[in-house]
Amino acid sequence: MSNMTIPERIEQRVRRSKRIVFLRSDFAGLGSYAPVGRALRLMVKKGVLAKVGYGIYVKARPSVLTGNPVPCASLMDIALEVMARLGVEADVGKAMRNHRDGLSTQVPMAAVIDTGRSRVRRKIAIGKRVVLYEGDLPGRAG
Repeated sequence: MSNMTIPERIEQRVRRSKRIVFLRSDFAGLGSYAPVGRALRLMVKKGVLAKVGYGIYVKARPSVLTGNPVPCASLMDIALEVMARLGVEADVGKAMRNHRDGLSTQVPMAAVIDTGRSRVRRKIAIGKRVVLYEGDLPGRAG
């Protein structure tokens, strides 16, 4: 295994892992900052990983429609796992909680998470879809 390149080691680690979300720090032991960064960009280009935020990568698979790489999980699942990996307690937003608990029949379209009193404001996005934070929604104080 010592003669494997950094991109090969990253790809092997990603394929073997049950985890969906990877932080750049997960690969820090494989080499110094610049080579790991180049290897991660190569993995994104190959379609093994998709970049969803600064230092945040998710497993990717080819789309059944276009063949382009798409993340293996929904934006909401990715956002909640990212927050858990960063040590932030987070839950789905109020509208999704109401739907989940049977208090509403409306299915929210936006990916909104509630981080409670935490001040985290990481930008997490897949294409044009961006995770919103409960306190940032227009018309709401928070």
